Amino acid sequence: MTPTFNLVGLVVADMAATLAFYRRLGLGIPAAADTEPHVEAELGGGLRIAWDTHEVIRSFDPGFAPGAGSGRISLAFRCAGPAEVDDTYAALVAAGHTGHKEPWDAFWGQRYAVVLDPDGNSVDLFAPLPG
Repeated sequence: MTPTFNLVGLVVADMAATLAFYRRLGLGIPAAADTEPHVEAELGGGLRIAWDTHEVIRSFDPGFAPGAGSGRISLAFRCAGPAEVDDTYAALVAAGHTGHKEPWDAFWGQRYAVVLDPDGNSVDLFAPLPG
């Protein structure tokens, strides 16, 4: 299996304002989500969009600083399993792409890694951890 595109993640400074914007575009996001640090919505066809506050990102990447202008998006690709996260990350780095966060077992139950695309956008690789 090859990784499949699964999630678009946006880092936000003001969750309530951001969710209000996306509600105006038709996404069904409950009002109670406005105070959450991480929010997800189904887009159909197996795709999701997620929003994380700066604090959530800093919880696993303490050096995170919000960018100015473009490049504030991350794309996430689901892998078949934890080994594929590791293998895909290694293959991308070996091909000359910049590794940002080496694979780790994230507290939310996934094997996770981050590599940068040629424009500096984060591309996340993930797979559920067993058990």
